[in-house]
Amino acid sequence: MPPTARPAPAASAAGAAGPPDSAARLPAPPRRRRRGGFLTPPWWFAAPALLVYALIVLYPSASGILYAFTDWNGIGDRSFVGADNFDRLLRDDAARGSLVNTLLLTVAIVVVQNGIGLLLALGVHTRIRSRAVLRVVFFAPAVVSPVMVAFLWKYVYNPAPDAGLNGILGAVGLGSLRQDWLGDPSLALWSVAGMVIWQFSGYSMVIFLAGLEGVPAELHEAAMIDGAGRFQRFRSVTWPLLAPAVTINVMLSTIGGLKLFDQVYAATSGGPGHASETLSTVLYKQAFVFGNYGYSTAIALVLALFVAAVSLIQIRYLRGREVA
Repeated sequence: MPPTARPAPAASAAGAAGPPDSAARLPAPPRRRRRGGFLTPPWWFAAPALLVYALIVLYPSASGILYAFTDWNGIGDRSFVGADNFDRLLRDDAARGSLVNTLLLTVAIVVVQNGIGLLLALGVHTRIRSRAVLRVVFFAPAVVSPVMVAFLWKYVYNPAPDAGLNGILGAVGLGSLRQDWLGDPSLALWSVAGMVIWQFSGYSMVIFLAGLEGVPAELHEAAMIDGAGRFQRFRSVTWPLLAPAVTINVMLSTIGGLKLFDQVYAATSGGPGHASETLSTVLYKQAFVFGNYGYSTAIALVLALFVAAVSLIQIRYLRGREVA
């Protein structure tokens, strides 16, 4: 007789169909958390650079705070004078005038430089064939030394009637507009602002251009379908999405304007008189011309705190605009 077929065991059938839902699953092994802190290997590699930075930057900065309360002249002994240096700063007409000049320069640089940078970015963010060349040309001045730019513009601002900007004005029939651009107290400050704006407008352009590259084309297409014109698309689509780029540009241009030194000192040395003096040039002269290192350190401390305060206020406002 042939052997009788036996039915498969229930357990085997269940095993073939898959594990039962009630089967207990083994818990996954817990992940080990890596211990952070300054003893981890990444900090070992950064330690030499951090040590050099601490010795060259942090230590002199911290010790400078102490010198702001002394009458040190840079050579001999120093004595503690309390807040006399800061009281002198409040009563110093040259320092107050330089603060006003610094604020005027900063406002002009922030507004005009970023405005021109945005227009340049919109201009080269098109399908024109020369856009790559134009981007390089507009950005090139930003990589030149500020001192070299100042000497270049000293030639452009040459007061001679047939040289530089005055020569160009005479050639196009606008000889009546010739000026002593760096020698006139009413024009010197704005002439310095012009050279700074010329140098760094291309830098602002690059940042705005990066923001424009991140604007989705679908949003513009949807706005065009809805009948929005160019200005409406810019106001409703492009400008809100440029908020991060605006934050970066405004912050950088503000800090650069508040601590501006190279172009001013190379072009005018703060003159004529004190017409183009800034806090940075006053600081430099008090330290290296008059030997008042304690007083100059007090000016530097006030300038650093002022820049930090303005930057914090700006970033809180501008970051809030990004979220909104």
